Amino acid sequence: MVIKALGVVYGDIGTSPIYTFAVVFLVAMPTVENIFGLLSLFIWTLTILVTIQYAWLATSLSKRGEGGTIVLLQIILSKIKNAKQIAIITILSFIGFSLMIGDAVITPAISILSAVEGIALIPGFEGTSREVLLIIASLIAICLFIVQKKGVEKVASAFGPIMIIWFLTIGGVGLYFTIQNPSVLLALFPTYAINFIIENPFLTFLVLADVILVATGGEALYADMGHLGRLPILKGWLFVFIALALCYFGQGAFVIANSASATSPLFEMIKSVSPNIYVGFVILAILATIIASQAMISGIFSVLYQAMTTKIFPHLKVNYTSNELRSQIYIGVVNWTLLLCVLCALFLFRESSKLASAYGLAVSGAMTLTALLMIIIFLKQENYIKTAFAILSLIVSGIFFISCTLKIPHGGYWSLIMSMVPLTIVLIYTKGQEKLYQALKIVSKDEFLEQFKKTYKQTNPISGVGMFFARRQDTIPTYIAKTMFENNIIYERNIIATVKTMNEPHGISSELEVIQEGIELLNIKVGYMEMLDVEDVLASKNIDAKTIFYGQEEIIATNPIWIFFASMKNLAPSFVSFYKFPHDRLLGVTRRVEL
Repeated sequence: MVIKALGVVYGDIGTSPIYTFAVVFLVAMPTVENIFGLLSLFIWTLTILVTIQYAWLATSLSKRGEGGTIVLLQIILSKIKNAKQIAIITILSFIGFSLMIGDAVITPAISILSAVEGIALIPGFEGTSREVLLIIASLIAICLFIVQKKGVEKVASAFGPIMIIWFLTIGGVGLYFTIQNPSVLLALFPTYAINFIIENPFLTFLVLADVILVATGGEALYADMGHLGRLPILKGWLFVFIALALCYFGQGAFVIANSASATSPLFEMIKSVSPNIYVGFVILAILATIIASQAMISGIFSVLYQAMTTKIFPHLKVNYTSNELRSQIYIGVVNWTLLLCVLCALFLFRESSKLASAYGLAVSGAMTLTALLMIIIFLKQENYIKTAFAILSLIVSGIFFISCTLKIPHGGYWSLIMSMVPLTIVLIYTKGQEKLYQALKIVSKDEFLEQFKKTYKQTNPISGVGMFFARRQDTIPTYIAKTMFENNIIYERNIIATVKTMNEPHGISSELEVIQEGIELLNIKVGYMEMLDVEDVLASKNIDAKTIFYGQEEIIATNPIWIFFASMKNLAPSFVSFYKFPHDRLLGVTRRVEL
C-alpha cells in the first residue's frame, strides 16, 4: 500500500524539483547567500505546509479514512447550529473545493511539459522546436487521460515502482552533490530563511510565489486518503520528504559550484554525472510527471464525488473501478473536460516557466482555507495544541497566497477562471435546489395521513406493494398526494421511502416503520461515498414492490441563472440513475415547476 501511495499521491509534489529551483532563480540571483536562504525556505515550507498541515493535522480529521474539503465541511456542520455561521463556513469550503479544481488543470500541463523540455538537452536534439515539444506533451496527456477508465488501483500498481526509482534517483543524485558541499545542510536551520526574509523583504515577497511550488501536490495527501488509507500515505511521506530534501540540497550545492547552470539544475546535474544515463533520466522524468498528473486527477474524482453525494454538485455518471473500494471511481465527463483544459493550457502558455508563473495561486488559496477550517474544528474539539499549529499553517499559507496574487496578471488568472467554473456551478446548484424545494407545493405529513386514512377506507386498494420516494420524512411531495388522491393509485401496502446521506462516508442502514394502516415509512441512511443498491435494501426488508414511483421536475424559467440551473438538472442523471434501482419497476411522475 505504501508503494501504491507513492504512485497515486506523491507524483505532483515529487516532480516539483524539475522546475522549482530553476523558476526561483528567474527572480533571485544565484548567490551563495540567496541559495542558502531559499533552501531553508524550501525545507521549512515542506515541513509546515505538508508535514504539519496535511500529514499530521488534516489526516487526523478524516471520516472512516476519507479526506478532503467536503469532509472538513461535514465535520464542522455536525458541530455548529448557528445558521449564519453555517452559511459562511459552507461558502468558504465551496471556495476551497473550487480552488483545488482550478489548479488541477495546470498540474498535468506543467509537470509533463517540464519533463518533455529535458529532451532539448539531449545531444543532437538541441534544436527540437517548441511545437514538437508541445505535441509530445499533448500526446502524453491524452494517453494518461485515456487510461483513467482502467481505475486508480491498476494505475497505482504500475506507477508505484516507477516512483520508487524516481525518488531514489533524485535523492541519490542530490546526496552525491551534497557530499561534495555538505555546508548546504546548514540550511536546515530556519535562521537562514529568517535572515533571507529580513535582508530581502521585497525579494522574499516576490520569490514566495515560486517557493510555494515545492509544496504543490501536498493537498493530495488528504484528498487521496480514501484511495489508500492514512498509514501508507504517512509512511510514504517520510520516504518522499527525505528524497526531496536531498534533491534540493544537491541542486543548491550544484548551483553554487556551477552558477551558470541555474536554468535547469536537475537535468544539468544528471548530465554532469554521466551523459550516458541522461536519456534514461529524461524518460524516467516523463513517466514521473505522468504520475504527477495522476495524483491530481484522482484527487479531483474524489472531491467531486463527495460533492455530488452531499448534494452540492449536479449528479454525474460515475463508474466504480474496484470491487473492494467504492471510493476508487472514474467520472468520464470530468476526465475529458480536464483533458481539454490541459491541452488548452499547454498551447496557451507553451513553456513550463510561463506555466509556473500561473501555478500556485489556487493551491495556496486552498491551503489557506483548509487551515482555517481546521482551526474551527480543533477549537470545537478544544484541542488547543493542534489549534496552535493550525494557526501557524494558516499564517504561512496566507502569506504565500498574498504573494501569489502577483501571479494574476502573468497567468494566475487562468487558475482563477478554472476555479470560478465549479464555484459558479456549486452556488447556482445549491441555491437552485433550495428555490426548487420552496416552489414545490409540499404537503405536510399530518395533512397527508388524514387524507390517506379517508381515501384508503373508501377505495379498493390495488393488491401488492407500491413504493414512493420522498426527499424528507416530515413532508410529502406533491406527486405522491396527486398520484394517490387524484389518480386513485393506492396499493394495499404503500411505502414512502427516503434516502438520507450521512456525515460518514461509508455504511448503509434502513428502518421500516408502520405509520398507520396501509402506509409505512422506509428510512434509508447511506454514507456519502456509498453506492446505494435499492434492490438489496428491499430484499433485506422482504419488500417486493410492484411499482416504484419517483418524482422529477420539468423546470420553466426566464431568468438566465435558473435556465442554467434547469439545464444542469436536465443533463444530470436522475436520482434513479445515480443509485441502483430495479428499473423494470420504476415509474417517474413529472411535475412542472416555474422558477
